Amino acid sequence: MLPLPLLRATARMAAGGGARRHFSRSKAKAKPPRILITGSLGQLGVPVAKFLRGHYGVENVIMSDIIKPTDDIASSGPYIFADILDFKGLQEIVVTHRIDWLIHFSALLSAIAEQNVPLAVRVNIEGMHNVIELAKQYKLRVFVPSTIGAFGPESPRAPTPNVTVQRPKTIYGVAKVHAELLGEYYFHRFGLDFRCLRFPGVISSDPPGGGTTDYAVAIFHEVLRGGRYECYLKPDTRLPMMYIEDCVRALWSYMTAPAERLRRRVYNVTAMSFTPEELAAALAPHVPAISVTYRPDSRQAIADNWPQILDDSEARADWGWRPEVPDVQSLVQRMVHDVRAAGLAHDA
Repeated sequence: MLPLPLLRATARMAAGGGARRHFSRSKAKAKPPRILITGSLGQLGVPVAKFLRGHYGVENVIMSDIIKPTDDIASSGPYIFADILDFKGLQEIVVTHRIDWLIHFSALLSAIAEQNVPLAVRVNIEGMHNVIELAKQYKLRVFVPSTIGAFGPESPRAPTPNVTVQRPKTIYGVAKVHAELLGEYYFHRFGLDFRCLRFPGVISSDPPGGGTTDYAVAIFHEVLRGGRYECYLKPDTRLPMMYIEDCVRALWSYMTAPAERLRRRVYNVTAMSFTPEELAAALAPHVPAISVTYRPDSRQAIADNWPQILDDSEARADWGWRPEVPDVQSLVQRMVHDVRAAGLAHDA
């Protein structure tokens, strides 16, 4: 038997070792999440990846898509091929890269989806099934964006509350309602940490990508190049909008909000609402010879079924959401700067 002083020393060493092991576990919990972004070459994926890499480190945020990346994207951090219709391939990615969060952007946008409904069903619905089951299987925190397209003509339009009738008339909207309900079911049934925001039109300097609200992006590109723009919506079509940096901040704020503060798993978020003619009027001081004409097309019918004003009071109350660009005048100032700085327009 060891002498008493040595026994005490051994006990102290064991206790210290236990404390060190406990400290190591605490440190492990504090490690930044490993994040996979699907469909990352779309409008939201690139700025979200850049923002999250600034917070969690370049190596911890993995961009993915089925499209070949530009040299800038390829050199900016980890980028891999990921097909959301390939469940086994997604499993391999999650295991190999030790993923903790999955941000799911892969989808066909509203106008494009209406032109190819079978493909939209596969990408927007079947792809979502794979992502949600994968998140359940590996206990991931999963974010899926929704949209004002999840509402329909029976929904109140001004304002549209967080919980109301949802009967969309596009396959894009149907798929989003399906995603919202499926995610909430997996949360209640399996405890999945599912989070979803209904975004309005998102305005950035990237070229338009096929959404119904993209007139509010295209107008800057066209007017700052040549002073003219032909809008595919009526001049008085009011829709809710949000600047890209506010959109990214909303996503991150929501993803990091403590679970006990979340009364819901799906929230409306917005910043402002305006019409094409109001946007053109705010842009006019920056382009003295501006000319905007109107020729509505099939996208007008889509816009007529969407909210005019979103009520995001629940997001503001529950997890402190506030936009930094809250009106059309401040949006125009940011966008004129962004488009010109990106070299996508000549100085007016």
